Amino acid sequence: MNAPTPPRDAATDPAAPMRFAVSHASPEAFVADGLRPYFEYRDLGIRASTGGAAVMHVIRARGGHQATGEWHRHAVQLQLVYVLRGWVRFEYEGVGEVRLEAGSCVHQPPGIRHREIEHSADLELIELVLPADFETTPA
Repeated sequence: MNAPTPPRDAATDPAAPMRFAVSHASPEAFVADGLRPYFEYRDLGIRASTGGAAVMHVIRARGGHQATGEWHRHAVQLQLVYVLRGWVRFEYEGVGEVRLEAGSCVHQPPGIRHREIEHSADLELIELVLPADFETTPA
């Protein structure tokens, strides 16, 4: 008798199967337990459906909180940010300050040193990162 085949991890195996996912807007879906305390995060189900190969969430400004502006880096393969509403100002090493507004998209290359300077109270954006679990380090 053969031992069962262990599930393949999509984060490390590009041939691993991915599952269908759908996420509907709901105010209750936002939680304040993400990477930054001044944001609320709404998971879009991509982490689970890709087996950890990617994560995608809607991020919105959390009332009464502002960016703290620490320089940092992410150990990622891909990071995209698309602004849905409001604006946000980042600073990137080798690039300078960049203001993103509704409709703006930025690709942050892997490991680029950056920081958020400030954002509007109504900021809402989508972020896509590969892999889902990644390290963030002060820089």
